[in-house]
Amino acid sequence: MHKLLDKIFNFLYPLFRDWGMSRNFASYISLIFNIAIMLALAYAIYYVAKFVLVTLTAIFAQRTKTKFDDYLIHNKTTKYTAYLIPFFFIYKAVPVILDRYEYWELMFGKIVGVYIVLISLWIIRTIFNALRDYLKSKPEYSDKPIDSFVQVIMIVLWIFGIALIVSTLFGMKRGELLTILGTLSAIIILIFRDTILGFVSSVQVAINDMVRIGDWITMDKFGADGDVIEINLTTVKVRNFDNTITTIPTYSLSSDSFQNWRGMQKSEGRRIKRHILIKSSSIRFLNNEDLEQMKKIQLISSYIESRQAEIDKYNDLRGIDKTFSLNGRNMTNLGLFRKYIIQYLVNHPGLNKDMHMVCRQLQSTEYGVPLEIYAFSSDKRWANYEYIMADIFDHIMASVIYFDLQIFELPSNKSPLD
Repeated sequence: MHKLLDKIFNFLYPLFRDWGMSRNFASYISLIFNIAIMLALAYAIYYVAKFVLVTLTAIFAQRTKTKFDDYLIHNKTTKYTAYLIPFFFIYKAVPVILDRYEYWELMFGKIVGVYIVLISLWIIRTIFNALRDYLKSKPEYSDKPIDSFVQVIMIVLWIFGIALIVSTLFGMKRGELLTILGTLSAIIILIFRDTILGFVSSVQVAINDMVRIGDWITMDKFGADGDVIEINLTTVKVRNFDNTITTIPTYSLSSDSFQNWRGMQKSEGRRIKRHILIKSSSIRFLNNEDLEQMKKIQLISSYIESRQAEIDKYNDLRGIDKTFSLNGRNMTNLGLFRKYIIQYLVNHPGLNKDMHMVCRQLQSTEYGVPLEIYAFSSDKRWANYEYIMADIFDHIMASVIYFDLQIFELPSNKSPLD
């Protein structure tokens, strides 16, 4: 090709000479002319490559069943590949067109080589992004931290790409460059500390299945309470229930404590664990008149009859003097209230009857006797769960008075902090 260009130059040189140009100046004009021809050919190649790769690939992707090629087009892989082809042409054409211009041949060769490396890395990045999007569309991979692995691969490729660029620009041997990078490894580790920690944590998260995209997690240290929407190499993004976004360092998932609600979401019910405080001075034994009155409560009427018969039999066999209530066995208003709560929970339509259902008395405090309800709501959705729990405690607190019990409350002019 350079012979053809020489013929063109020799043909045009008499014209340059008639204009009073020196041969050196005319040579530079020829250089510019050669470069212009090379760029024009490169643009023509790019136009053809763009048509073939972008247009025809889009048509082909529409006719295939797989979605991976659609993601390649969405991430513009074919577009960047069309950029690469003319640069390869320029890289091969520079030694021919600039054969007599060693300096310009060297400079153009280095610049084009750098561009080829950069575009190649960008094409690889779009391919991995397309692979990431494709895997996320699969149910079995939708909750995996794929972003983290893609970012790690790209960091490694960028390191090798930078090594190639430096070796191309300064003519260094790759072995020498890797030796320098090894010497500077301490600085590299310091710069990429969070990235390295994030990578290790991402691997631990994936292997141990600690967190998935879509999990509801609570992490008080960072004020996070919501659904995980993204896991990448350095950060985990959580959309809180107030629609704010909390960003958590990925390595904190393996170094700090957090609560994952996935187990609850996959279970058959959501736990209700809440107590009320019964005023201890209102707890007492029940006499026959009290029991007759409470038999009107349908949920426990049969229980009162059977329980009272058992107690009377026990006391009669042992000759217990019941003129004094403390003697023998007796029912208390608090014990009967606990039995009523259990029966109420059993009959509540919003609770899962196949899971634990307990009404227990906790350690007494200076504020009274805690009576805790432990059960599971069959509806795990937040709003419905809160409704069911409020409905249960509305009823319980309204029922206390029928058992001659009182709920403990601080005087209005005091608080627990006083």
